[in-house]
Amino acid sequence: MATERFPVEASHIMMFARAVGDPSPVYIDPDSAEAKAAGGVVAPPTFAMASWQFQSEHPLRPSPGKPWFGSGREPTGLTRSGDGGGGGGGGGGGGGGTGLHAEQHFEYHQPMRPGMVLTVTQRAGETWEKQSKRGGTLRFSESITEFRDAETNELVVTARGVGVRTERPVEKEA
Repeated sequence: MATERFPVEASHIMMFARAVGDPSPVYIDPDSAEAKAAGGVVAPPTFAMASWQFQSEHPLRPSPGKPWFGSGREPTGLTRSGDGGGGGGGGGGGGGGTGLHAEQHFEYHQPMRPGMVLTVTQRAGETWEKQSKRGGTLRFSESITEFRDAETNELVVTARGVGVRTERPVEKEA
């Protein structure tokens, strides 16, 4: 489930911009020419993805005392299920061994600015299949997340993530 409320704070914008290596003053300095031209400090284009930090639980963030698959090559306590479970569509791979995060698109309807509190809703989008050149089926699914200004209910950002899961063909006996 997506975060229900996402407070956009100037310090979070600054840390995010620094973490992605973008030194533009439009993200940090309200007195800069760039920020003045933009009507004030704005969040970087992919900042909406930081909303998961406001979820009480998220599979990509460790929880003290609980096993976590992590982002490394080896798990730090979780085991993968044999059914490929662990994420399933909706724009992410989920670590199940057969899923990948394939695409991410952001449509900005207005700038995301410090002081906004966003409400977040998520819904399933389209699903489709393609045959792999190596054999097997690729199953695509998308997840659509809308970020709205809690005060005005105006749409701020629409994020669309696409996930793909692989299904290998059954080996034929010779």
